[in-house]
Amino acid sequence: MIKVVNLHKSFGRQKVLKGVNLEFATGKITTIVGTSGCGKTVLLKHLNALLLPDEGEVLINGIDITKLGQKELYRIRAKFGVLFQGAALLDSMTVFDNVGFPLREKTRMNENEVKTKVADRLEQVGLGEMGHKLPAELSGGMRKRAGLARALIMDPEIVLFDEPTTGLDPVLATGIHQLISRTQNDFGYTGIIVSHTIPQVFDISDYIVMLAGGVVEEVAPPQAFCVSENPIVQQFIHGRTEGPIEVL
Repeated sequence: MIKVVNLHKSFGRQKVLKGVNLEFATGKITTIVGTSGCGKTVLLKHLNALLLPDEGEVLINGIDITKLGQKELYRIRAKFGVLFQGAALLDSMTVFDNVGFPLREKTRMNENEVKTKVADRLEQVGLGEMGHKLPAELSGGMRKRAGLARALIMDPEIVLFDEPTTGLDPVLATGIHQLISRTQNDFGYTGIIVSHTIPQVFDISDYIVMLAGGVVEEVAPPQAFCVSENPIVQQFIHGRTEGPIEVL
């Protein structure tokens, strides 16, 4: 479904992506890991053209989205759901209205249909009784759940997760991981996660991608990744300051 070919991206003189080549397995969860500032989120933002590359291609079902006009790009983006790092809920709206916002803006569903679908998604993420609350009244974990409900409301084929457990304690982080795994099983979407939460996130991942030095260093299932002989992978997994990864 998603293929990245020779992707380059710089910001001024800083080269972040230096020729990334990568394929994401359809209907699976792939987690991208790497040190802070290695370009994980930059890569993620290229997958639905929130950023455009200096060079290279991003193919969605064989279509290079970096060459599309706005109308065609809008159609491709409809395949995506996104759970942002801070959930990105609108403070002035209730949880129910936050989740229903894409349906009201982008579809012709009547209000009864919207209410039914929103209630279903909230129930699926464990917020069935929380729709009337404002985001400020929710815990951090609940806000993430509401963000996931909104990401799933349009039945996306692909869901992008940018550090979905940032700011959560280990118990809540595990709950969010389990929720991602369960919803992926229920909906069958292709999930792509950027995360620092290792090795916990390995439990829900089908593949792990290691990004370092602007390129892909390793792609493997979690068990194989953990025993990789690549010194960059081992330094990262064990948190060592000495090794091929430069510690700033």
